[in-house]
Amino acid sequence: MYIGSTDSRGLMHCVWEIIDNSVDEALAGHGSQIDVTLHKDGSVEVRDKARGIPVDIEPKTGLTGVEVVFTKLHAGGKFGSGSYAASGGLHGVGASVVNALSERLDVEVDRDGKTYAMSFRRGEPGNFDDSKGIKPGNPFKPFEDASELRVIGKAPKGVTGTRVRYWTDPQIFVKDAQFSIDELAARARQTAFLVPGLGITVDDQRDGKSTKQDFRFAGGIVEFANYLASDNPITSTWRLSGSGEFTETIPVLDESGNMVSREVSRNCEVDIAVRWGSGYDTVVKSFVNIISTPKGGSHIAGFEQALLKTIRGHIEANARKLKAGNDKVEKEDILAGLTTVVTVRLAEPQFEGQTKEVLGTPAVRNIVANVVTKTLTDRINSSKRDDKAQTAILFDKIVAEMKSRISARAHKETQRRKNALESSSLPTKLVDCRTTDTADSELFIVEGDSALGTVKLARNSEFQAVLPIRGKILNVQKASVSDMLSNAECASIIQVVGAGSGRSFDLDLARYGKIILMSDADVDGAHIRTLLLTLIYRYMRPLIEDGRVFAAVPPLHRVEVINPGSKANDVLYTYSQQELEQLLVKLEKAGKRYKDPIQRYKGLGEMDADQLAETTMDRSHRTLRRVRMEQAEQADKVFELLMGNEVAPRRDFIIDSADSFERERIDA
Repeated sequence: MYIGSTDSRGLMHCVWEIIDNSVDEALAGHGSQIDVTLHKDGSVEVRDKARGIPVDIEPKTGLTGVEVVFTKLHAGGKFGSGSYAASGGLHGVGASVVNALSERLDVEVDRDGKTYAMSFRRGEPGNFDDSKGIKPGNPFKPFEDASELRVIGKAPKGVTGTRVRYWTDPQIFVKDAQFSIDELAARARQTAFLVPGLGITVDDQRDGKSTKQDFRFAGGIVEFANYLASDNPITSTWRLSGSGEFTETIPVLDESGNMVSREVSRNCEVDIAVRWGSGYDTVVKSFVNIISTPKGGSHIAGFEQALLKTIRGHIEANARKLKAGNDKVEKEDILAGLTTVVTVRLAEPQFEGQTKEVLGTPAVRNIVANVVTKTLTDRINSSKRDDKAQTAILFDKIVAEMKSRISARAHKETQRRKNALESSSLPTKLVDCRTTDTADSELFIVEGDSALGTVKLARNSEFQAVLPIRGKILNVQKASVSDMLSNAECASIIQVVGAGSGRSFDLDLARYGKIILMSDADVDGAHIRTLLLTLIYRYMRPLIEDGRVFAAVPPLHRVEVINPGSKANDVLYTYSQQELEQLLVKLEKAGKRYKDPIQRYKGLGEMDADQLAETTMDRSHRTLRRVRMEQAEQADKVFELLMGNEVAPRRDFIIDSADSFERERIDA
């Protein structure tokens, strides 16, 4: 119930329950460094230099603070004790639940000039016999009469902190559950952005090597917004900050144990970073006390409400100057190209549902709206030259988005989808298929006319269409929309797919169920495929999100195995150099001969139609690689680095990577 599942997701949740305790200390102003280590033996260690878990006896239970934290539910300082004004922990059961789900957990605390230690097995305190090394399976003796918080040494003067190391219980978690270093690093990076000055180090030692990643960002959410944005900025990153007070009624226990209602005063701090770019994608990240709220809630509702009201009011007041006419700006016009990080901090936030993905505290909506309205109005009315220039560009962009939306809607209402026979505007080089069933149809985008001849003969004309493109298309990463549309190859692809582009793209109008990119198996082919993927990712993204974009996998080698007598020779295909070498070793062991030299396909045009059909196009034999959204986003970042407008990061990348480059990788 508390960690969600017993697979890898549950493992990651446990790690963050422990790390969040250290982050809460950092939020309260104690400690500026957290070290997370994934050890070779499968254990996880989290170290901080904060105040250290209390070691005194807790009067109600008679137990030390360390034992209370790791064995009692809802014992954390985030529940009404006033220890934390705003906490990142989710439900106050983190340490005790992780302890219960661990085969072994060791905790060490530096406090009051001493180092204290305590060990647990599956949540029960006691002592391990570690004479032969620290292992979870060592002999264990639980405490019988009273628990003991051992003093194992002296702590240097003024040094405090906590170290927790635990081994997850193999009886609880599934066998193939693993820690994801990428997910851990992403979450560590996010937390370091949200808590400026906090350093988080992630050290993966599982393969015997130490792979360290350090995260520390002084710029906070402004730096976070810049990191998230993938387009060129048209405004700098604006900081909208403020706070507000509200009262809420909460149930509490009185001295006699009865539940009574009591009004308490709360303070809500609002900190928002907004930045508009030249693109049209919207990136919104929201957090409550550094807890991610991916589905929004009252803070996002207040932000969007104030954003729309403030900007719409200013555009209407200057409609003549901005040539906006009588049309109203809508929320989607303002959100186009916006990257924002919305954070609020308050004590004991209310969430909708057990998943904590939606903030429910109603009063936060008005507080956020008031802060955004005031700070954004001040920015828009600023007399500074730079602010006035950025505001003018922003309003021009929003009005252009509004006009584009209205134009697209009118176009959509008047246009009806035409099938291939009715349409006279499709490119002449398109070799279309006969079926009218969109879901069953496939569009192969092939490289050059030489490949087209073979592909036309190899295809199944019932459901496979072919569109040849001439060489490398335009790099749309740094080209404007008008340049892209004026490029013949890009325009042809968008026209043939038939669903529009950009914000007006309508997946339901797409004329084909699969878009398959088929290029040569060389560096140029990979480059062409990357350019095509960039075009689709930028202007036809729903195709990737819906899983409709694929890359064909043509073979690299053709091996003809000689059969004895009059029996026809066998033909085998391999798809990589490694696969070819393995096949040749296998044939040699079996005593079989093959024709030399082995044919190496340099391009699709070198295959005859039967070979191409059998290996790459026939549904019963071919292999397709589906392009997923995560792959497209990763490729987009690399493409922006290698072919975007920013020269400095590209130069740094080339210099940093020069030593690790292998000359053998050049396909020459």
